[in-house]
Amino acid sequence: MTDLKTPRRRSLLKGAAVAAGAMSAPMIAKAQTGPINMRWQSTWPSKDIFHEYALDFAKKVNDMTGGDLKIEVLPAGAVVPAFGLLEAVSKGTLDGGHGVLGYHYGKQNALALWNSGPAFGMDANMLLSWHKYGGGTELLAKLYASIGMSSVQSFLYGPMATQPLGWFKKPITKTNDFKGLKFRTNGLAIDLFTAMGAAVNALPGGEIVPALDRGLLDGAEFNNASSDRLLGFPDVSKVCMLQSYHQSAETFEIMFNKPKYDALPAKMKSIISGAVEASSADMSWKAIDRYSKDYIELQTKDKVKFYKTPDAILQDQLKLWSEILEKKSAENPLFKEIVASQRAFAQRAVKWEQDTVINRRMAVNHFFKG
Repeated sequence: MTDLKTPRRRSLLKGAAVAAGAMSAPMIAKAQTGPINMRWQSTWPSKDIFHEYALDFAKKVNDMTGGDLKIEVLPAGAVVPAFGLLEAVSKGTLDGGHGVLGYHYGKQNALALWNSGPAFGMDANMLLSWHKYGGGTELLAKLYASIGMSSVQSFLYGPMATQPLGWFKKPITKTNDFKGLKFRTNGLAIDLFTAMGAAVNALPGGEIVPALDRGLLDGAEFNNASSDRLLGFPDVSKVCMLQSYHQSAETFEIMFNKPKYDALPAKMKSIISGAVEASSADMSWKAIDRYSKDYIELQTKDKVKFYKTPDAILQDQLKLWSEILEKKSAENPLFKEIVASQRAFAQRAVKWEQDTVINRRMAVNHFFKG
């Protein structure tokens, strides 16, 4: 008996095979395209712990995407100078980068309010809270648009500890000691130390110690015990002054070229967002571990003497900050808008912190000085 269903069955099978082939073709083509590769640069020398933080972020993204996105991070100067990173990312010369907003100070001074402003009593983690929940993200996008940098996708992360006043030939005992001092700093701290009487030179991290060694600088600040030790500060100075309001709250910036970022799949963007926050936590934990170890090494092995900055100098810094904010707010409406936003957030957040978080000094004295 003839099976009347056979020809139709064969026809259906053939059609299904053709359809499957048509569907698999683009899938095969997609698989053959391979991972998305991005070339980045940091604003830090390869030996600095800051460059390590940049590598840490890249590794998190590379691992979390299963290798579908591969970010390679080069050190400062590999493609462009440290202060040229923003323009290079904006133009697509680099796909992204790792730095700080204060390095863009020359393009728009209000950008430095995220790294070297007064912070109104906030620490860096509180500054990040303002950025994410208090309107800072939108204000930063507005700032970038004002200087033609809308093609940059910016993420802030990585709360930094309060930075030392700096490294000097001898201890600083009064504000007047800065008169005529050739000093390195960056961002809005340029205005602060200039007002204190210093002759300021804003150099990137890798150029500071050579300048101190050649006598082009009399003093300098960079950031923390690990960075300062790795960059060679104890080779040219044995005096470091701790505590200052010039950079009491600072964060890192992760930048993507926005057209390249926008072209990424939605899932990959979500991974990047998660990696930013994971890296922020990891960086803060690593900093506590490494900075505390290097703080001891600087004293025991490098014979550095640490001194607390006198309160009179700190009070003078706060008075000068008020004058600087008033002047720049009058000159720059965006500066004024950001200051008002930060101040309002800080007034609420700092009061809550001061009222509720216990001062740990009593416990430190009890357990380690008793």
